[in-house]
Amino acid sequence: MRYESVVDAIGHTPLVRLALDPAAPVEVYGKLELQNLYGMKDRVARQAVLEARRTGALAEGAPIIESSSGTMALGLALVGAHLGHPVHIVTDPRIDPITLAKLRGLGCRVHVVEAMSGAGWQSARLERLAELIHDLPGAFWPRQYSNPDNPAAYRALADELLADLGHIDVLVAAVGSGGSLSGTARMLRRALPDLRVVGVDCVGSVLFDQPDRPTRLQGGLGNSLVPANLDRTLIDEVHWLNDREAFQSTRELALEQGLFAGNTAGSVYRVLKDVARRAAPGARIVGIFPDRGDRYADNVYDDGYWERHALGAMPAADTPAEVAAGAEVATWSYAAQHGAVRPPRRLLFVEANTSGTGVLALDLTRRLGLEPVLLTDTPERYAGAEESGCEIVVCDTSTERALREVIGERFARQELAGITTTSDFYVPVVARLADWLGLPGNPVQAMADTRNKARVRELLDAAGVDQPRFAAVRTVAQADAAVERVGLPCVVKPADDSGSNDVLLCHTREQVLAHVEHVLSVELNVRGLPTARTALLEEFVEGPEYSVEMFGEGGRQVCVGITAKTVSDGPYFVERRHLFPAPLADADAAALRGTVGTALTALGVELGATHTEVRLSARGPLIVEVNARLAGGMIPELIRLATGVDLLEQQLRAACGRPVELAGEREGFAGIRFLAADREGVLTGIGGVAEGERVPGVRRIVLTAAPGRAVRPPRNAYDRLGYVIAEGATPEAVVKSLDEAERALTVELGPA
Repeated sequence: MRYESVVDAIGHTPLVRLALDPAAPVEVYGKLELQNLYGMKDRVARQAVLEARRTGALAEGAPIIESSSGTMALGLALVGAHLGHPVHIVTDPRIDPITLAKLRGLGCRVHVVEAMSGAGWQSARLERLAELIHDLPGAFWPRQYSNPDNPAAYRALADELLADLGHIDVLVAAVGSGGSLSGTARMLRRALPDLRVVGVDCVGSVLFDQPDRPTRLQGGLGNSLVPANLDRTLIDEVHWLNDREAFQSTRELALEQGLFAGNTAGSVYRVLKDVARRAAPGARIVGIFPDRGDRYADNVYDDGYWERHALGAMPAADTPAEVAAGAEVATWSYAAQHGAVRPPRRLLFVEANTSGTGVLALDLTRRLGLEPVLLTDTPERYAGAEESGCEIVVCDTSTERALREVIGERFARQELAGITTTSDFYVPVVARLADWLGLPGNPVQAMADTRNKARVRELLDAAGVDQPRFAAVRTVAQADAAVERVGLPCVVKPADDSGSNDVLLCHTREQVLAHVEHVLSVELNVRGLPTARTALLEEFVEGPEYSVEMFGEGGRQVCVGITAKTVSDGPYFVERRHLFPAPLADADAAALRGTVGTALTALGVELGATHTEVRLSARGPLIVEVNARLAGGMIPELIRLATGVDLLEQQLRAACGRPVELAGEREGFAGIRFLAADREGVLTGIGGVAEGERVPGVRRIVLTAAPGRAVRPPRNAYDRLGYVIAEGATPEAVVKSLDEAERALTVELGPA
């Protein structure tokens, strides 16, 4: 196979069927990661460095530093040198001379610590690394123990196994940084939910509740610290081997299979044979063999080394003893891991919307038995968030790089149940973060596409989905030709804003040019994020507006219901009332569902709630907007009142990979009426709330604007002052309740 560079040659390793007992009714394979240029962690080095360059964490030519005594160091040396980065490796005296020679040959600066600190060699190396960070401004530390790019690097390995074998029953892999086992198992389980995962550790490692023994001789597995990347919830069974057992089985791997490998592969080999012995007939078992044996020539394969360390006198077991989780072991033992660690508890929110469902989601998370964590740069934006009891992390949420840093530093991977948002603006970055962490989420490209309305138009056009005529412009000079294509009147709006902000109906060419110029001049949106600097011109379509609430699960899209929307007539389009479910003829409802289903397929949206706005025109349903997130405007609350389906809860469950329930338990109707000023002024109060709440059918009245705020007739959703929610047995009853409540309310204004 031909590659453009040595970095491209990483991966694509052989899978070999092992020659075990020919009478055994099982298949056992070894994935030869030792056939990478330097070892398995070449994958991690490539992933971490390329992602750091993409996000800006690693500048062109900046140094790379890491603590490693083996293949991670070699992988970074390989990738760093190829991409023009000086590489500094911190290690300890246990580093073998072959690895040291390779690192120096590749141009690395190697820093060898002289003595252990309180927590062993690992902590001594980290102390020296901290000094280097201070001395080398701009240096990038891959943090192999806590950087989710470590497990993410093994998605390709999982894909290779699936391509070669299709079905796998058991995966056996060693545990050191936690990346290879966690990353491979997590991705395989998406395709193979019944996969059994067996971890291999060493006696004297703390990874699975054993006491630390820094004098252990094995390299490449085990640890004196528990890495954040280790996800023990993925592991069904763990084995421990002492130094003699590991070294002996490494020699057996060479003799019996012709594979001259390191002690990590040898340990996996011993456990593979035991798993095969206990497996059901027909089982297909795969073990990952991480590294070659050349760096172990002076210890594992050296009789003199065995004599000097009295390895022959160390007790050894021919078969493993089953022990309880947490029991201290000295020879080969194994323990089931079910119940050994609590399941993931934290659900991360990257910002939220401010229309009500954002804070409701935080409250609901606790009712699901999870701990909500809100990542936000402006906590005061969310009234009631602090009272919800959620953990609030104040941080920069404006870039993927900043969010990666705070998540990697604060949370161990096995703590995280999911990551989500209820705000339009953060849907793409949440998709990227979910992908990075291996959490449930939508395809990254699909979320980037749906966030840009111009891109949505292009994709729907290519798929033949019915929609208004449109044109995207990125300069004012393009506007004339766009008007010719779309016609007048037309709607001009930003390609990536929210809440009907800057959406304007234009009747003349001059209005179009002026508003295009305005839209293109806006560099930051209401959240301070960069805009697409793109204006979208769309044909103005007459006809009632609806939103179709769909939910993706298990490769299918389910229609939860259709909302009837009352929108202001223009020139601004602000939602004034919602009614759910919409009173529609069966044929019209089917047409709306079909059009939206085709649109979501064309866009590649797969998981969770979507909110698609549609005009039912004379020529049929035309897509207005596709939003790859839960509906705002309290529509989820209307769905809950009308059907009993808590769509917000289902969205949170989907974000955590839990099963969802979309079947309604009742049939009713619910609606919302938004309160607004009819002229400009300063809000002094809203009267009649108590009277409005006494109207039959009214569930609640919520005021979102405080006295003293400057107000105006709505130009976008942010201009609304509050809302009334009502329910009833018929659409007419709901509308009557909303109308009576609105008449009882008075918006009191002072001079502008």
